[in-house]
Amino acid sequence: MDFTPTVEQQAARDLAAEIFGDLSTHERLSALGTGVDGELWKALCAAGLPAAVEEIGLVGLVLLLEEQGRVTAQVPLAATCAYGLLPVAIHGTAGQRARLLPALRDGTAVATAAYRTGSRPAASARRTAAGWVLTGTFPVVPWLRAATHVLVPARTEEGRTRCFLIEAQAVPTPITPAAHTSGAPVRTEAVETTAPWAAGRLTLHDAPAESLGDDGVWAEVLGRARTAFAGLQAGVCQGSVARVVQHTSTREQFGRPLSAQQGVLLRAADAHMDTEAIRVTAYEAAWRYDQRLPAATHALTTAWWACEAGRRVVHAGQHLHGGIGADVEHPVHRHFLWGRQLDAYLGPAPALLAELGALLTEEKAV
Repeated sequence: MDFTPTVEQQAARDLAAEIFGDLSTHERLSALGTGVDGELWKALCAAGLPAAVEEIGLVGLVLLLEEQGRVTAQVPLAATCAYGLLPVAIHGTAGQRARLLPALRDGTAVATAAYRTGSRPAASARRTAAGWVLTGTFPVVPWLRAATHVLVPARTEEGRTRCFLIEAQAVPTPITPAAHTSGAPVRTEAVETTAPWAAGRLTLHDAPAESLGDDGVWAEVLGRARTAFAGLQAGVCQGSVARVVQHTSTREQFGRPLSAQQGVLLRAADAHMDTEAIRVTAYEAAWRYDQRLPAATHALTTAWWACEAGRRVVHAGQHLHGGIGADVEHPVHRHFLWGRQLDAYLGPAPALLAELGALLTEEKAV
């Protein structure tokens, strides 16, 4: 097992770091509000970074998402790649790849996924003479306001779980009655989340859909997505810890830097070790997926670390900033919001442990 990035992965990470560093500044984020940073998204796509994920793999995507997380950039990179580009590239038919991949690569299409935590899908799928239709309600779907396609796991009439793609219209801002007209097959409305993820509520009623892959696809897609979002959490935590280092090294108390106090050092060291645990477990899961090795337990492991340790890190980041950390306008508060949002999105942590335990028990029985 070797986590050393390839030349292509390193080049993509360096380019992402440069673009994120130039455009995702505190000043621009403060003025942006809760929407998608369209200028940044165009710059990333013009540089070919989403398209590069097909070549640099899930490890490469994790590296890109680390750079995004460091600066909490408001773009749907994780969702579009984990729920759109990679599933279509790996599991799509030749026709689906030809039709969908060009737009996902250049950013004119944005993908997300609608599902709830738990083993049973919240949507049902029914085959009609005209094709598949889906019915279900999802209270919070990240990046729905920008999405053109939504990946939905749904249970068929035979009791199997399959992946389906539906087309979605971006949610108008402000919301117009047409966005949630009663009886429409796809209804959307904006909702706000802890982090500014341009989320929305999605209601499907016999919505036209197309199947993506066979019955076993969703488990793999979910595992890859968990790994990708854990990589994003690693970057969020790295950014929080970096701000802690800068603040405690320059802020003085009683004539000494805060970093000279043992309690501060221990808290910061714990945050660093937690961050490294998220990062390394995300690398391992991503590497195993890229090598086509069994990785379901590894994806659950890194998701658990991203929830449990990620929450500790962003809380420590705020606490070690003292009174400044209570200022919602301070950059460290943005890392706190993203860390808590990722904790909620990937978790809850006890449910991940329960799922991991069940999976390990099944593997041992076999």
